[in-house]
Amino acid sequence: MQPASYGLWQRPRVAERVPTLQQFIRYGSVGALATVVHYLLLVLAVERADWAPWWASGLGAVVGAQVAYLGNRWLTFAHAGSARVSWPRFQLTALAGAVVGMVSVAFAVWLGVPLVNIAQIFDKSGLMLTCKKSSGVATPKDFKGKTLGVWFGGNEYPFLNWMSKLGLKPDVDVKVLKQGFNVDPLLQNQAACISTMIYNEYWQVVDAGVKETDLITFFYEKEGVASLEDGLYVLEGKLKDPAFVAKMGKFLKATLKGWNDAVKNPEEAAKIVVAADPSGSATLKVQKRQMENVATLISNAGTAKVGYLDPAAYQRTVKVLLAAGSAPVIKKDPGKAAYSHAVFEAASK
Repeated sequence: MQPASYGLWQRPRVAERVPTLQQFIRYGSVGALATVVHYLLLVLAVERADWAPWWASGLGAVVGAQVAYLGNRWLTFAHAGSARVSWPRFQLTALAGAVVGMVSVAFAVWLGVPLVNIAQIFDKSGLMLTCKKSSGVATPKDFKGKTLGVWFGGNEYPFLNWMSKLGLKPDVDVKVLKQGFNVDPLLQNQAACISTMIYNEYWQVVDAGVKETDLITFFYEKEGVASLEDGLYVLEGKLKDPAFVAKMGKFLKATLKGWNDAVKNPEEAAKIVVAADPSGSATLKVQKRQMENVATLISNAGTAKVGYLDPAAYQRTVKVLLAAGSAPVIKKDPGKAAYSHAVFEAASK
């Protein structure tokens, strides 16, 4: 008797059948692994490679399907037959699923999520570009030919709008460095300027040993290209329920009291944060400094207008998102549908 030969897509038969319970566990494990691979690739493609969500969804679905196919073939069922028939069939099914997923994601992005702003805690933006004076940057006109660190995931749109106003084309007139949420590119002289928040990353640069006198900052707020930050949002349909509005009114009233107290007593607020930090890494100095800087962004704290979304500030954000370079975030002005003062009014009672 001649020994059996196995092609590329074949594996030896197993002598014993895998028990059904084991198959179920292995099948579930393979499915979980395939799902992790799918979403990991989706996130990496969007966040790191700046792919459109629907293309990233397709990539994740196709690669995840291969993990599922090979895992179930070799681990769950220990299939011994040829894959010349099953593999192409599976790919057609996987491709069809990927296309459906891509269309669904694209449609969801096009439709958007019906979120409504119910309160605006920060009435000013803390986002800015922080530059080393030694890089040769003294005014925005000096950005040309420089490397600028930019946060993505939404923070890039004010930047793109700003560059458009300055007549500078990203990756042509300025090199855009996709910055992580750290200050390393500035410290290591990989960029002339980086994205920072006045209450956080800016001070990380200073704490790293760079003198404030050696830095120059450009606030998006002062440049007229800032978007609103740190608001409170709910799904549009929830606002049709009076009970929900009343409950959110109480929540907002308590929230605003907390912010008013924190602005008035930054050291006391910092002590509360430090005491509640389970890691023990928070320090009073840093937390107090952060709160003092955050307070500058809540200029109406202690007044009846704290938490109120100013329609003029809202319209400015809409204009920024409509004019974010060559890829506007929104296609049209949503008007008053994107915000509501109903909860704010309930909190004011």
